[in-house]
Amino acid sequence: MTAQLNPRGDVAVLVPAAGSGTRLGPGAPKALRLLGGEPLLVHAVRRVGRAPSVAAIIVAAPPDEVAAVRAMLAPVAPVTVVAGGAHRQASVAAALAAVPAELPIILVHDAARALAPPDLVESVAAAVRAGAEAVIPVLPVVDTIKEVGPDDAVRGTVDRSPLRAVQTPQGFRRQVLAAAHAAAVDPLTDDAGLVEKQGVRVTCVPGSDHALKITRPFDLLLAEHLLATE
Repeated sequence: MTAQLNPRGDVAVLVPAAGSGTRLGPGAPKALRLLGGEPLLVHAVRRVGRAPSVAAIIVAAPPDEVAAVRAMLAPVAPVTVVAGGAHRQASVAAALAAVPAELPIILVHDAARALAPPDLVESVAAAVRAGAEAVIPVLPVVDTIKEVGPDDAVRGTVDRSPLRAVQTPQGFRRQVLAAAHAAAVDPLTDDAGLVEKQGVRVTCVPGSDHALKITRPFDLLLAEHLLATE
């Protein structure tokens, strides 16, 4: 069944999905790798489309896969598909340019976080709606962190109490994200990092264990398990 987005929603979700995903091993672009028999991108869009605040989803696909991605997502949700760029920032910028003018809240979401739940989308959007200029979902760092020198010798133990692991979707007031991309000089893989460079305060909200990033073959196995237990 095709998800029906909320025409009265105030959120556009951008999904940069043009990356190759080399750490996942040889094969299709990462967003098009299969999880439970369906591409990661399909899972990501389906969950985003279930969030009540979402009025538009814009996917930046590999340039030679735009038509195929559009056809693939048509049964999932009404999605706009544009050609992505050579790096993530260019893909986000291309998707941002396609957002309907009336939508004030922009979320940027990685297709590799295919199992991020709709309530996480709503939590991030709500924080922006409440006044935050930029919002990221985070989880506490649970591993012991060591600083290691080039000789592989430990230099010290890092205090993990103020550290957080960052997830997506990341949320922004539209004008904040647009200004950050317009001012960007070097491409970054994190949109919150772009707005930080502009002196914008970034607010944290609790993340989700299900929003893990599928980067390595082991991550794919873990996601398969989570999917099977839903």
